[in-house]
Amino acid sequence: MVALRVVFMGSPVFAVPVLEAVLDLRLPEEVQVVGVYTAPDRASGRGRRLAASPVKEFAVSRGLPVLSPAKVTPSEEQERFAELGADLVVLAAYGLLLPSTFLFGPRHGAVNVHPSLLPRHRGATPVPAAILAGDGETGTSIIVMDEGLDTGAILAQQRVALAGTERTPELTDRLFRIGATMLGDCLPPYVTGKRAPMPQPDEGATMAKRFSKGDGPIDWAQPAHVLERRVRALNPWPGTTTTWEGRGLQVLEAAVGSPGSGSPGAVTRSGGGIAVTTGEGTLKLLRVRLEGRGAVSAEEFERGHPAFTGASLPS
Repeated sequence: MVALRVVFMGSPVFAVPVLEAVLDLRLPEEVQVVGVYTAPDRASGRGRRLAASPVKEFAVSRGLPVLSPAKVTPSEEQERFAELGADLVVLAAYGLLLPSTFLFGPRHGAVNVHPSLLPRHRGATPVPAAILAGDGETGTSIIVMDEGLDTGAILAQQRVALAGTERTPELTDRLFRIGATMLGDCLPPYVTGKRAPMPQPDEGATMAKRFSKGDGPIDWAQPAHVLERRVRALNPWPGTTTTWEGRGLQVLEAAVGSPGSGSPGAVTRSGGGIAVTTGEGTLKLLRVRLEGRGAVSAEEFERGHPAFTGASLPS
């Protein structure tokens, strides 16, 4: 029996269920994963020891061949990929743009699991983008990749209603697990020629920006509901931070509080908790972390630092 030769590309823990789904594919022909591309080992933890990506750890546990180039664009890397003789590439949160050799060399092309309802939120950070925008729904799209950034034809989509309480890590995990299930449904008819992808419209397209550390500081002049979304969306990177007594203070969890008065950044007691006046309403702090310390509830932080109430936080 001729095998369907598949190359998988992904790195974070969210991508592991997708690789599992590839291994579990039910097709008339045998599925053979001939290569798993993932990020190189990186220094991690206090000891700065090299740590493998979650996808690499899983692939090694299954005896799959692992490739970890820093870039896939050099000619030698493209030649190494071509030697694998892949029929299909499946990508989930890999993080590198692919050259045409990877996209169009395999007879079935390259399929990407993307955690948004494309064309909305194309780009590197679709999950926090949906939270920041206050979207009422998001979802997962399976696309056949082209040379554009998340512009490929849509093979399948599934919508997910949002409650307005989601945080980026949990929602990302949920959307990739949905994508893993979708692969089991849509790849068999795709590779057997029974399902054709539909061209993706440009109407309604948005681009999700890549965040940096500079996006972390809180502007207290913004409305409370906007800041509450930022706390959920920018967890864990780059986080939402303010400054108190010359030290960084990260806001880990927050909620929209009651209407308030005073200047943005003013710390008050409100409804039995700690709140900060914003440009519109107050933001109730639920969990914080002072630079160099562990995470604590806002009430516990205030008990240890009573001068915090009445402080004025900078924007």
